[in-house]
Amino acid sequence: MPTIELPTHDRRLEPFELSGAPSWPRQSGSFNRIAYAAVHVVADPLADVDPSGQAAVDWDATMAFRRHIWDLGLGVAEAMDTAQRGMGMDWPSSRELIERTLDAARDYPGEALLGCGTGTDQLIPDAATTVADVIDAYKEQCAAVEAAGGRIILMASRALAACAGSAEDYARVYGRILSQVKEPVIIHWLGDMFDPALEGYWGHRDPAAAMEVCLSILAENSAHVDGIKVSLLDDRLEIDMRRRLPEGVRMYTGDDFNFAELIAGDEQGYSDALLGIFDVIAPAASAALASMAAGDLDSYHEILAPTVPLARHIFKTPTQYYKTGVVFMAYLNGLQDHFTLVGGQQGARSLQHLSELFRLADRAGLISDPELAVSRMRTVLKMHGVDPEG
Repeated sequence: MPTIELPTHDRRLEPFELSGAPSWPRQSGSFNRIAYAAVHVVADPLADVDPSGQAAVDWDATMAFRRHIWDLGLGVAEAMDTAQRGMGMDWPSSRELIERTLDAARDYPGEALLGCGTGTDQLIPDAATTVADVIDAYKEQCAAVEAAGGRIILMASRALAACAGSAEDYARVYGRILSQVKEPVIIHWLGDMFDPALEGYWGHRDPAAAMEVCLSILAENSAHVDGIKVSLLDDRLEIDMRRRLPEGVRMYTGDDFNFAELIAGDEQGYSDALLGIFDVIAPAASAALASMAAGDLDSYHEILAPTVPLARHIFKTPTQYYKTGVVFMAYLNGLQDHFTLVGGQQGARSLQHLSELFRLADRAGLISDPELAVSRMRTVLKMHGVDPEG
């Protein structure tokens, strides 16, 4: 197996020999969990654009990645935070992304599970922003997604977090929007570790108090809610909330630290999945879920166990920059031809971070082509002024 010299934390270069662990075989069978991967977009590296302006997307490569996810039997959660929603992708770009992915899903020869992120990011909050403005913004995006034939994932709103004066304002907004949707939606509770602008969501900084508000809103609108995706990186809170959900409302884990145990569940229930880390570990996730569906829980845990350290590394603080690691993995594995992110976010993680990610990905069996990955890692090292070949 190939060997590459990688930097260590004491500023040395140390040889790392890849393990040669095989990539997981593709699975296309049925799972006994619903499993969405929140997926990234592939930037267009040749576009002459201001990184702070409108996103430049390589649409062909972006759609090819979605087919890769569907080929593995997973669903696609489109235009969410993994796709740099609000961090490079604005609403017009996200709307085009959603419409293109819906077209790709219609053309896909097999089942193409798809949910579409719907929020209020066309509304830039300021001192004059009102709850009524938030409702109008949500209604605009929901109407656009429904008109295109998409299923709504109702994302948390920065504008609502900025203008809400109480928990009652959240109840008013969600009650109004949920009463008008055509089909039950997935609600996304995104924690402030992913987006600091969402601090105090549901009217409380304390997550336990916020959960009570959220549960109340779910209970009042359960007929219009398929499930709730919780992205708080707090497995105990998620389990507590899961056990208290209204009948028929699913828990979709968004916990990229504790997903393996939460999906496996316990004697009182389990979580389905809607995870950014599934973009990275899709082959392993597919194989693990197939093992679970076949009744082989030992293999499920054996497959996912080494992916957890990788996930915890990619999503480490500051968590909102996890997209850099997601795209880096796609680059290493030949799922895109360059390591470039919308908005220049490829620079959001250090070379040390990327080097450790490389090691952990190999240990998890997620390097599909070791020779290619080593070649591309050497390119990244050289871009940082490190020549591993002397």
